[in-house]
Amino acid sequence: MYKLLLRPILFYFDPEKVHHFTFSLIRNISKIPGFTALFRSLYVVKDPSLERDFFGIKFANPVGLAAGFDKNAVLYNELANFGFGFIEIGTVTPKGQVGNPKKRLFRLKDDKGIINRMGFNNDGLEAAISQLKKNKGKLIIGGNIGKNTDTKPEDYTRDYLQCFNSLHPYVDYFVLNVSCPNVGSHAKLNDKDYLLELINAVQKDNGNFGEQKPILLKIAPDLNDQQLDEIIEIIAETKLDGVIASNTSTDRTGLKVSNERLAEIGNGGLSGQPIKAKSTRVIKYLAEKSNKSFPIIGVGGIHSSEDALEKIEAGADLLQVYTGFIYEGPKLIKNINRALIKKANSL
Repeated sequence: MYKLLLRPILFYFDPEKVHHFTFSLIRNISKIPGFTALFRSLYVVKDPSLERDFFGIKFANPVGLAAGFDKNAVLYNELANFGFGFIEIGTVTPKGQVGNPKKRLFRLKDDKGIINRMGFNNDGLEAAISQLKKNKGKLIIGGNIGKNTDTKPEDYTRDYLQCFNSLHPYVDYFVLNVSCPNVGSHAKLNDKDYLLELINAVQKDNGNFGEQKPILLKIAPDLNDQQLDEIIEIIAETKLDGVIASNTSTDRTGLKVSNERLAEIGNGGLSGQPIKAKSTRVIKYLAEKSNKSFPIIGVGGIHSSEDALEKIEAGADLLQVYTGFIYEGPKLIKNINRALIKKANSL
């Protein structure tokens, strides 16, 4: 129904406007008596073989929603009814900010991809906390945190620490987003010395809490082998809990869309099917080179159960979808979980 009826209509309109419309639609439909139960009966799959235990958290299933979809934590309870095992909110910055000028979100229909240069648009830390207080306690929430665009380089760590300490009581794990190509001073955020400084500072503050929360690093799919080796070294040195591989890509190689259209769109991070192979390569490299010494959340180009199994075979322990959810609809999560059950039963 989604791909045949809803998607063609939604894809006729501006992507960002459709995003807001869809949020309102899901929220309002979920208020109608019986619809929450209907969604759960259609999409939620439960089976002991789906359960996963990583960094001290028990996941009902390994399929999560990536950050960027529910930036302000306004719809996570309703989105959970589509069968997600966990939902990552954000990227959250200390102060609310409008992000980059519009238009800043573009579909590549023939490529099943999206280019965005949103620029960490969000309502800010206090707004996110207000929404997270509505968590019914049945859903695992990840907090993806970053810096404000106008923050000076010497204050980057301050921004991350402010988000970390304030969100600590309300999320189950944290993600340090240092790999988004749509924010300023991208180079510093990927510098090894700075990453060590940032991670150590966050780890130190984590130790001040009675219950420490897992901390993961979200990395780009465009890193070369030397850079990936540095990531492995950083994780070993800081004892970070894991990695999310990967964020969006700046590479435009092999796309079906014309060069003229790409020039018209301009800069931004590419997600979806075009980066599937790149993210899988990063997962495989990290898993093999580190001898699976840390958990990996695999994300990038998962549009089918086959794509999901490919990520797991490469070394991913958990999965996240975003662009695939937009192109394939909520049935994607159900299909992936069913495929994982089938695989488990065949072993």
